[in-house]
Amino acid sequence: MSRYIVTPETAQHRLFVWLSYPVLPDKNLIVVPREDDLMFGLLHNRFHELWALRKGSDLEDRPRYTHTSTFATFPFPAGMTPDVPLSEARAHPSAERIEQAARRLNELRVAWLYPENRVTRTAEVVSGFPARALPNGPDAARELSSRTLTALYNEPPAWLVSAHAELDAAVAGAYQWAADISETEVLSELFRLNQERAGRQVDRVNAINAARD
Repeated sequence: MSRYIVTPETAQHRLFVWLSYPVLPDKNLIVVPREDDLMFGLLHNRFHELWALRKGSDLEDRPRYTHTSTFATFPFPAGMTPDVPLSEARAHPSAERIEQAARRLNELRVAWLYPENRVTRTAEVVSGFPARALPNGPDAARELSSRTLTALYNEPPAWLVSAHAELDAAVAGAYQWAADISETEVLSELFRLNQERAGRQVDRVNAINAARD
């Protein structure tokens, strides 16, 4: 895979980011082995975040992303569930908009973390690793030392809020919801979808068992 999605198990903000081999995740990261912007967008929106906050646990004041009770139970939009082949999921009417919004969000964040006028791209000493983005001077080093995703989301600028709003609207369209749907309505609808799909799974298992008998 050219890249994969990760999110910290425990974090102040529920953020999803890209990593690429040969960088390997440790035990504190939850890995989603997908390299498409569609899955990135389906995870990094307020609907999935609300579900994760409600279904996950916490460590002191930091929410914990427990993949068995959050990712595994999350009702993705119909036609875009993780078991659907990517080629089919991309045929969904909302897929292109979600991918574009997700790609834009990532590009904006990377540009903020590593502004081109403040970094120099230097080849890594070990062959095969991506080039390092190093500060191009003392002032840049001081500035970049405080540029972290946590800092960015602690006081989100207008461009970040706008990028997330566009992604949220795109994902809302996949559910056929209004872009301004309330948190209460979101959780109610997600729970309804979860129960419907769980019921269908039980029916399938019962049918298989009956056939075996």
